[in-house]
Parts: sequence; C-alpha cells; structure tokens
Amino acid sequence: MTYLEATFRYHTAPGEVEMRAIDSVREVYGIQRIRFNEKDKAVSVLFDASRLNGDSVSRLLRQAGIDVQERLIPA
Repeated sequence: MTYLEATFRYHTAPGEVEMRAIDSVREVYGIQRIRFNEKDKAVSVLFDASRLNGDSVSRLLRQAGIDVQERLIPA
C-alpha cells in the first residue's frame, strides 16, 4: 500500500448534511483519514494510491456535497 495525501480547497463550508455524507466517504475502501481546516477552507484526504487517485477522491467529496474548487499542491 502506498498512502498519499491530497488537499482540496472548498468554497462553502460543509454543513450538517455534508458532514453526515462524509461518514460514507470514510467507509470507502482505501480512504484512511479526512481532515478539515476551516481557517484555510481546505480538506485533506489520506488515501491508498494503489486503489484510488486524486480525481476519484475529489469525486467522492463532491458526491458528499463538498464544494471542491481546486487541488492544492504542497509547497
């Protein structure tokens, strides 16, 4: 297993409905951790790169109702 962390900026802060939907994303095989940084309006996802890629992770977040805008490149 190779773990990668992808960070995405979002526009609108997730509400109660979106946070409940995130619980289903956490159950997807290959997702290890999801962390929100409200100050930076960013969500970071640690995932198994042998099972998922950045595009599939952003798609899962969008399906959960997270307003993903862009993927941030680490400095």
